[in-house]
Amino acid sequence: MRYIRPVWLTHSGEKKDFDVYSCHVSPDGTRLVTAAGDGHVRIWSTDAIYNAGDPNYSKPRQLASMSYHSGTIHTVRFSSSGKFLASGADDKIVCVYTLDPNPPSHSATFGTNESPPAENWRIFRRLIGHENDVQDLGWSYDSSILVSVSLDSKVVVWSGHTFEKLKTLPNHQSHVKGLTFDPANKYFATASDDRTIKIWRFTSPGANASAHDQANNFVLEKTISAPFAASPLTTYFRRCSWSPDGNHIAAANAVNGPVSSVAIINRGSWDGDIHLIGHEGPVEVCAFSPRLFSKLPLPKPAVDSKAPHAPHLVTVIACAGQDKALSVWITSNPRPLVITQDLAIKSISDLAWTPDGKTLFVTSLDGTILAMAFETSELGYEVSLEENEKSLARFGAGRRGGGIIEGTTGLILEERSREGELRGAEGRMGALMGDSTSQSTITNGNGTLIPTASNLTNGVGPQGPRNGQEVEPTAVPAGGVPPRPAQDIDPNAAKLERLKQRVTITKDGKKRIAPLLVSSSGAQESSLPRAQLMASTSNGQGAQNDQPQTILDLSKPFDGLPRGGLSALLLGNKRRFATIEGAEDGHIERRIGHTSKDGSVPILANTVDGLIPAQPTSGPAGQPLKADFVRPAMTNPSLMLSQLRLAVPRVRSHIVQSFGESTPKVANDGQVNGSRDPDPTKSRDTQTDVVIEARNPSQLPITGRAQDSEPCRITVTKQGQPIWQDYLPRSVILLTGNRHFWSAACEDGSVYAWTPAGRRLVNALVLESQPVILECQDHWLLCVTAVGMCYVWDIKTFSSPHPPVSLAPILEIAVHNLQEHVTHAPAVTSAHVNSEGRVVVTLSNGDGYAYSPSMYVWQRLSELWWAVGSQYWNTTDSSVGNLKSSAAQSSASLSRSSVSAGIMPFLERRTTHETLVRGRAGFLQRLVKQLLSREGFEGFESSVSIAHLENRLAATIMLGAKDEFQVYLYMYAKRLGAEGQKAKVGELLQNLVGELYDADDESPVEESSTAPRNAEDRSWDNTTDLLCGWPRKELLRGVILILGKNRELQRITVPYAKILGISEDGERDDEVMGS
Repeated sequence: MRYIRPVWLTHSGEKKDFDVYSCHVSPDGTRLVTAAGDGHVRIWSTDAIYNAGDPNYSKPRQLASMSYHSGTIHTVRFSSSGKFLASGADDKIVCVYTLDPNPPSHSATFGTNESPPAENWRIFRRLIGHENDVQDLGWSYDSSILVSVSLDSKVVVWSGHTFEKLKTLPNHQSHVKGLTFDPANKYFATASDDRTIKIWRFTSPGANASAHDQANNFVLEKTISAPFAASPLTTYFRRCSWSPDGNHIAAANAVNGPVSSVAIINRGSWDGDIHLIGHEGPVEVCAFSPRLFSKLPLPKPAVDSKAPHAPHLVTVIACAGQDKALSVWITSNPRPLVITQDLAIKSISDLAWTPDGKTLFVTSLDGTILAMAFETSELGYEVSLEENEKSLARFGAGRRGGGIIEGTTGLILEERSREGELRGAEGRMGALMGDSTSQSTITNGNGTLIPTASNLTNGVGPQGPRNGQEVEPTAVPAGGVPPRPAQDIDPNAAKLERLKQRVTITKDGKKRIAPLLVSSSGAQESSLPRAQLMASTSNGQGAQNDQPQTILDLSKPFDGLPRGGLSALLLGNKRRFATIEGAEDGHIERRIGHTSKDGSVPILANTVDGLIPAQPTSGPAGQPLKADFVRPAMTNPSLMLSQLRLAVPRVRSHIVQSFGESTPKVANDGQVNGSRDPDPTKSRDTQTDVVIEARNPSQLPITGRAQDSEPCRITVTKQGQPIWQDYLPRSVILLTGNRHFWSAACEDGSVYAWTPAGRRLVNALVLESQPVILECQDHWLLCVTAVGMCYVWDIKTFSSPHPPVSLAPILEIAVHNLQEHVTHAPAVTSAHVNSEGRVVVTLSNGDGYAYSPSMYVWQRLSELWWAVGSQYWNTTDSSVGNLKSSAAQSSASLSRSSVSAGIMPFLERRTTHETLVRGRAGFLQRLVKQLLSREGFEGFESSVSIAHLENRLAATIMLGAKDEFQVYLYMYAKRLGAEGQKAKVGELLQNLVGELYDADDESPVEESSTAPRNAEDRSWDNTTDLLCGWPRKELLRGVILILGKNRELQRITVPYAKILGISEDGERDDEVMGS
């Protein structure tokens, strides 16, 4: 080990050297940056420092000097990519610099003796967000965020791409004086004078992320206070460090009894009983070497031999502080490897290792800047960076290499893929400054937003990407010509433009343009998926925004269910062995197991008490045992004892339902039964109300016998004038209707239907029990009975898409034991039918289900598991929240593109609502937090997030929800590209291609964007050129452009790009680009 301290390596003043507060080494190891009390950031050549003793060395020593702060600079840090340099000072400002490849425009600062700069570092951004001195800075390992801490007790997170303020974390109660980042890019830690270290969990934001997107990012994971209970408050810094293998945090200014120490905190459990003791004063700075070392030299394996056994790796840490001493420790030795006393006259302020881990730079408040160069094997034998990657892979780090470009086609594909992302990042900055033009929403007949010159806010359409986590480009179907009707233009655009140009007159008579508040600039809400549950705003504009903004293809409930949903009781389906008196424990199990040894299957009798072995019986003497009738293999649920009971509505004397113009009444969001009012300018007071009412007998019958009750009177009126009237011999309990038919359900289980004019459509439909839910949508009628049977009828064709189906499977009957008494089950909060006759049910436990008539089974589409485990869970900012359809505005009937529209966002909102109301989410969130820090669950969040997107895709393709399918597909492709999952990417592209191209000549099949929608295109392996209503070629083009920037995937994507001609036709790519 040798010390290197050149005389010229200092921030010199007229009388003395200025205090040096911080230093850092660039990622390539060629530059050392220092910051001092003279207000200058100086960049030095490390090569010149190493050769300070060589008189023949003639290259520049100081590469640059910047003075953009008005006070003492406390911290300076290079970004992990080496592109940016950040500094923070007591002027409350963070400055970001970048290296300009052009030569410096000036030779030297006027009036100084400094050497001319060799590099042109210019100011890139000034970040204003603190109210007191900035004490420390830190970049994430992927350079996606910059974090600054200050004496104002706040932690501010900035975007590493646009340098917007993403979030302010005010959780600390006193000065924050240090921070460090997890090399696995999952956490960062901040140290404060409130005697705590706080661990923050985050997900790297995308290139065009905004503060609104990151509202639920940067979550407090843990507060650690035990090692700092009596720590002194006299230190200038509390600079901590994270080990390169991600296992430990070295926390400065800790105490172990009365002795100052460095606390070693374990990852995951966030505790530790290891203290580095030896310093006489408080330790202000710790720095782990970025490399891992081995105690013994690693043998080089032969070419044909296997890799050697993994050695025991150690980490190296340097500590220094107010006692002016420096100590270097290795994890394999309980005592320090090096102790240097009186290294400086004043406290040591900062430490910085070179990337190779062989040199340590030290700065002090007396102006000292020196280097400690270690010889080979003094610290150990450094291992390759692959060992670092292996260690971090256990914690889910996905630091993949840049990959190799797959020829010129791959380079072109990567450029086109990045254009949309760069355009989005730059475009939003202009929009925030008020430079963007007004937005207008133009839709085509299929209900798809079309990007136009007036609504390209971020360089892409309104459904384009808003961040790096999620991609939502929207494309125009091939051959479609976007109409431009005047009524489709945003009515707020003109008002917004007037606000931007509003002229005001000041007191002195001068005219000025009134400034427009950024928040009122009309920018659309971001579509970044939320990582956590968020409660809906209960009043004001927020409550309105929380309502679904898409066409909801579901029946709207008219007769409200009880608060908490429709109660359900179960007998259960789960079987258990019966307990027989006098038999020892396990007697039946052993008997059955003994019988099954030779392969035979024992016969068990299913009783209320459980399963018992069947007892053989013999017939009468001399007569053969013969059954007169054979029991059927299957029994209709209406003929057997039901194991499910639902609450039955009571008979009311007067039931009234009101509709507008023979349609359901207008909702708060201006939509009529899921579609917009044809004339939105017409007020509710001037609309024609159509009312259907049922008057049940309210007194005893005239004859005195209960069976001779008076009939129920059904009346339909319009503006108070009767349209038709009918009588039913039984009391009515439910009513529903729309422009196609009216329907009523009676207490004896019969259902009636009439035309709008009052003609009976069908004979009374007799069910096995009382109806409890009656809903309609278009020509479809849904009825749920008290024993949980769901009936769906097409009133137009007098048919049913499937046999009656029971609600018992979705009410968790499989997990309840069969017993004599009923048990409570989740309540039914809503049941709907869509325009295709599909049944959609939500429960009080937050689950949402839909019945698949093609597979004859219930499918769970939404559940609490996704809400607490997926990074894509979203409540108020649904990625399909702004999808609209002009066809629905011009026609009362839902267009084909609106089939099942909005069902998935609706179910997820219901899941969020139920879990927040009942408080179930907190328990699962605590479970997930514990799992994230446990070994074996490193990729938990990523796996659950991808599974959530796959669940969405499967649901939308089953439902035929066209718009949501495209949105979720692009989100899924973006995430697969970020994770580098080659197998899934290849499988996805292969499924998208289908039979689009002939195997012989690779000629594309003729597209038919106007082909009718049917169930044939609702499977990945269908033989048509459509997939969920979209041309396969269009979807494939969008996915290829999203994946194009991932070099490690280009070996898979480039062949598809060549077939599609993406590298040759750039203009068409702009429609679907936006990754």
